[in-house]
Amino acid sequence: METKKNEIKEMNVGTDFKHVSIGDVCAFSEKMFLKDATGATSCELSFGVLNSGEAVPFFHAHKQNEEQYIVLSGAGDFQVNDTVFPIANGSVIRVATAGNRSLRCTSDEPLRYICIQAKEGSLEQYTMGDGVITDQEVRW
Repeated sequence: METKKNEIKEMNVGTDFKHVSIGDVCAFSEKMFLKDATGATSCELSFGVLNSGEAVPFFHAHKQNEEQYIVLSGAGDFQVNDTVFPIANGSVIRVATAGNRSLRCTSDEPLRYICIQAKEGSLEQYTMGDGVITDQEVRW
């Protein structure tokens, strides 16, 4: 399967939202960061892909942001500090700021994943603790 470089396309923009498309997430071939494209102010979101036998070429930690990795397809190994464990489609891994991390693809198919970075310890309210039901009229 031939992969191509995805382009971020702006689709819809309003006062309280921005809708972009990165195209077919099953066809992208490189790391893609979306914070700037969407105008996000609370987290960074990226898509990544490692082909069979490839690994992130470095280990890293963060000063402020924890990361959550969501594996969409493929399989591999994830290392945090001295602990190595297998990951596959459906794996979700949270790594604290101080955790030294990297990952590699061990499957024949590409390892595709989403990575979400957010400031560690900043989540105070979530789901309906932060949400409010409004009287907005549904228009579909």
